[in-house]
Amino acid sequence: MSHKEDIEEKKSFHHTELYISIPRTCLPIVYHPDYNITFMGLEKLHPFDSGKWGKVICYLKEEQFIHDGNIVGALEATEEDLLVVHTKHYLNRLKWSLVVATITEIPPLLFLPNFLVQRKVLKPLRTQTGGTIMAGKLAIDRGWAINVGGGFHHCSSDRGGGFCAYADITLAIKFLFERVQGISKATIIDLDAHQGNGHERDFMDDRRVFIMDMYNPYIYPRDEYAKRAIKRKVELEWGTEDFEYLQKVHLHSEGALNEVQPDIIVYNAGTDILDGDPLGGLSISPQGIVKRDEIVFRAARRRGIPILMITSGGYQKKTARIIANSILNLFQQHLIGAEALEGDRSSSLTPKSKN
Repeated sequence: MSHKEDIEEKKSFHHTELYISIPRTCLPIVYHPDYNITFMGLEKLHPFDSGKWGKVICYLKEEQFIHDGNIVGALEATEEDLLVVHTKHYLNRLKWSLVVATITEIPPLLFLPNFLVQRKVLKPLRTQTGGTIMAGKLAIDRGWAINVGGGFHHCSSDRGGGFCAYADITLAIKFLFERVQGISKATIIDLDAHQGNGHERDFMDDRRVFIMDMYNPYIYPRDEYAKRAIKRKVELEWGTEDFEYLQKVHLHSEGALNEVQPDIIVYNAGTDILDGDPLGGLSISPQGIVKRDEIVFRAARRRGIPILMITSGGYQKKTARIIANSILNLFQQHLIGAEALEGDRSSSLTPKSKN
């Protein structure tokens, strides 16, 4: 579909609750307890820590950076919200437990009634997806936003995989393009250890979206077709360590933002680059991850570009503490915080619709 055809198709927007007004007293940090997946221990059959999002919030509360009253409660994305990107056929396929078991890589799910799979597995993922969409609008309004979940970068409009059932990155960008005046270009900086083949397939022929992807090419998904969408491709060797890695993050994030000045940066900040991660194959220290996030935020803030951060992959119990430490470091470096709430861009950007 061409850009012009896409505009024609989206002239009338469905009603959504995801662009509700958020009080200025709230930090643009999005979370809901429903993010966490607990279901008779079945979630432990996948290496992903399905409760890491709640742990991040607990650590931030312990440091008195946030409390229940100043974070944004995520809302579950409805079917109408999901249909902005997903096909009806794909969403119907998720009503089969076998399909969900394949996508989430938790085989026993195929033996469970789908209503339980919907409630215990897919609802948390839909809530995280709603959180990403909400955080996208918050980033425009406030200059920055963090969804403590999300980052399902292996899911595209008509297929899921790699624990990713909904294309939250594509959805957040499409919502902004369609609903917020002045937002017409986006840059995705994907620093998860895995190639982000989902959003790459979705934006294959969309010149409005610039994709930088830095990943281990020897692990899942090895999607050669999707690689054609990457505008700045950085493939890493097994066991890449801090010095080389951080040099490349700095060089290529600066290069990407110099090449195209976007209206929004979507930063997929996976922690599966951590040394010892069973799936990532890289050897980055906790301090290296904190520094990586600082480099990306500093590049965005220096240029005055709103940035949305999502947490994506990370398959060790200690990743929650690292994510929390990184968010605290961004605050200590004055890259996020109360001063960013004023969001000098928000006065110049107006919604394209009421919802």
